[in-house]
Amino acid sequence: MLGPSSTNVAIHPRMKSRAWFTFAAAAAILTVFLGSTANLKAADKEPLHEKLEPLRPFLGKTWRGEFKNSTPDKPQVDIARWERALNGQAIRILHSINNGVYGGESLVFWDASKKEVVYYYFTTAGFYTTGVMTVEGTKVTSREAVTGSADGVTEVKATTELKADGTMQTDSQYLKKGEWVPGHGALYREAPEAKVVFK
Repeated sequence: MLGPSSTNVAIHPRMKSRAWFTFAAAAAILTVFLGSTANLKAADKEPLHEKLEPLRPFLGKTWRGEFKNSTPDKPQVDIARWERALNGQAIRILHSINNGVYGGESLVFWDASKKEVVYYYFTTAGFYTTGVMTVEGTKVTSREAVTGSADGVTEVKATTELKADGTMQTDSQYLKKGEWVPGHGALYREAPEAKVVFK
C-alpha cells in the first residue's frame, strides 16, 4: 500500500500489520516518565486525575519516531500527539504512520477497580488492544491483550526507556501462536512541527 506522500514509499505488508504493535506497546506507555512541570503552558495545568499526573509533562507535545528498520529510501515514521481528554479523566494519544497509511487512537485512564493505569487502543485497521502499564524509575513496562489481529498475535509486552539526551527508546515482543517473538522498536524525539495525519 502506498502512502499519500510525494515519494510514494511502499509500506511492507508485515510493517502495516505489525507497526501498531510497537505503537500500542510503546506509544501508550511513552509518556509515563516523571518530569519537570516548570515550563508547562497554562493549558497544560488544567485539572488531571491524580493517578495520571506522571503523564502531564508530555501533554500538548508531538513526538516523531523512526522504527529500527526505517531507511531514507523506505522510511517507517510514526507521529504521535499527546493531549488531555475527558475533563482530565484521561489522556488521548493520536498517531499515524507514514502520513496516514496506518493510525490509531489511545485513551489512557485510571481504573479504580483494577487500581492500575490502563489503556484502550483503537486502530484504522479495525482491531483494538487493551493494556496496563507500570513505572520503575525511568523505565516503563506494558502488557496488553490484542483482539482481532490477522497476524495471529494475541499479546504484546514492551519497555520504554528515557535516555539522557531526551530521546525515548522503545522495544517490544509479541506472543504469536504461543511463542514470544521479537517485535518492533523505535526511537522518538520531540517534533512540534509534525502532524498526525488520517486519510
